[in-house]
Amino acid sequence: ALLEGHFGSLSRAWEADSMELAGAGLDRGTVRHIANQRPKIDPDRELEALRTAGVKAVTWHDSEYPSRLGEIYDKPPVLYVKGDLPPDDARPVAVVGTRRATAYGREVAHQLSSELARAGVTIVSGLARGIDGIAHRAALEAEQQTVAVLGSGVDVIYPREHTSLAERIANNGAVVSEHPLGARPSAQNFPRRNRIISGMTLGTVVIEAPEGS
Repeated sequence: ALLEGHFGSLSRAWEADSMELAGAGLDRGTVRHIANQRPKIDPDRELEALRTAGVKAVTWHDSEYPSRLGEIYDKPPVLYVKGDLPPDDARPVAVVGTRRATAYGREVAHQLSSELARAGVTIVSGLARGIDGIAHRAALEAEQQTVAVLGSGVDVIYPREHTSLAERIANNGAVVSEHPLGARPSAQNFPRRNRIISGMTLGTVVIEAPEGS
């Protein structure tokens, strides 16, 4: 947002030299990082890779960008989307929770997600083991859309055992990330991923998450 506001467009910001970037308000370390990384990036090749992978890059200027997400602080400027995001008149609700659910927690997660989905609610979760995976599967079993928000690139499914689940979600909803293709999952990505889950939805159901979660 800072660069776009200063230069008028991101394409102009991409072409700016280090002095111009510093003049836009970037600190010295960020300017140095951009100068080091920019020669390694070919925008045309990146776009072709997205097309080959069947992934859309949705910016906050696009009508497809979720309007609720656009209202949060620190909204992601780009969402990488495999599948189709729900329309703005959909009723999305997040269902999230522990990776180590009890039998009771798993039952509740499935029942709640199934009933919400059958009532026309779009289930949004994080594709993690445990509650997240149960919520996605329940929505799919109800033949309703579901959205998975990742802490990695949409082509890097974590955990790996959810690869087939992610494919089903992409065919019946969307797999979404703010990270580019090839980005590996890392611990710091998941708390930031959660702001997207909550930002896209009308409310959040938390099942058996520990106090520090």
